[in-house]
Amino acid sequence: MLFDSFSLRAIPLRNRAVMSPLTRSRAVDNNTPNSLMATYYSQRASAGLIITEGTSPSPNGLGYARIPGLFNDAHVQGWKLVTDAVHAKGGKIVVQLMHTGRVSHQANLPAGGEVLGPSPDTCPGEMWTDTQGSQPHTPPRTMAEADIQVVIGEYATAARLAIEAGFDGIELHAANGYLLEQFLNGNINRRSDGYGGTAQGRNRLILEVARAAVKEIGAERVGIRLSPHGVFNAAGAFEGVDEQYVLLVKELSKLGLMYVHVLDHSAMGAPVVPAKLKIDLKAAFDGPFILAGGLNKASAQQALREGRADLVAMGKAFLANPDLVDRMRQDAPLNAPTPDTFYTPGAKGYTDYPTLAG
Repeated sequence: MLFDSFSLRAIPLRNRAVMSPLTRSRAVDNNTPNSLMATYYSQRASAGLIITEGTSPSPNGLGYARIPGLFNDAHVQGWKLVTDAVHAKGGKIVVQLMHTGRVSHQANLPAGGEVLGPSPDTCPGEMWTDTQGSQPHTPPRTMAEADIQVVIGEYATAARLAIEAGFDGIELHAANGYLLEQFLNGNINRRSDGYGGTAQGRNRLILEVARAAVKEIGAERVGIRLSPHGVFNAAGAFEGVDEQYVLLVKELSKLGLMYVHVLDHSAMGAPVVPAKLKIDLKAAFDGPFILAGGLNKASAQQALREGRADLVAMGKAFLANPDLVDRMRQDAPLNAPTPDTFYTPGAKGYTDYPTLAG
């Protein structure tokens, strides 16, 4: 089943293997995609679907060094290099829109950029800056409702720019402790207004962003990624988490989104996402369901056979194996990734992984 074609709403995919979004920090010039990034993604165009690295819809969301943006014409033109290269090889690609929110340092933001969050708490831990080395996260400014409306507009604009750049759609990144999950998560969102306090309140921003993107480019082009029970960036489980996420996905289903993409980080040491919750989330969504997290060929095939997913996403395996689909089809050995080059500038550990063809 892994190698069968699949119709992702209006998008025909040649197999069910999805390349997970992977931050690679190669947008070295004003957070603008470049020809090196086009080479990287086109090398992996045999995936059924590529989901790009997290890409900020706002100057305020560029929390990490050298991550790409999608909020001006230079970004559009840079991303067009990527989409043209992928489409030339018959691939399909969507852009993951990721606002980092409080997971940020001021030194990584452009002039005028501001670290924002749903509540005043600073994200624990440190992050890399090219100018100051590793630094504690910058304390966020608590977003007023006017700031929330600006963010919703930024997502809508980025969705429109994504289509201008040639993408087949977008993925809203509501996982891994970034801005949208910061609103979802009861450990981080301590608001008492209409954007917090209850499950419905915490879900509200995500639904409003999704509706705005749908209005801009159509539901069949808007997917979303979720990571309930994930602990990345100090998220973590909270009282009522399972019920809240089922409620959220039921509302997203009413919009007819392109897909729901659920990530289980337990392979990296995080708590397991309960099997029942995954089943309940798939049942709550009337549409394509992507499962991610520690999958290999065997476990991916099993998830597809058992109906637990329609598509399966893999990350590090695609990072290190441009021809992963062919390798899995032939049961060929896989290249091992080199973690010390995951986030460094340049081609090393990025576009130089060998293929079976040499």
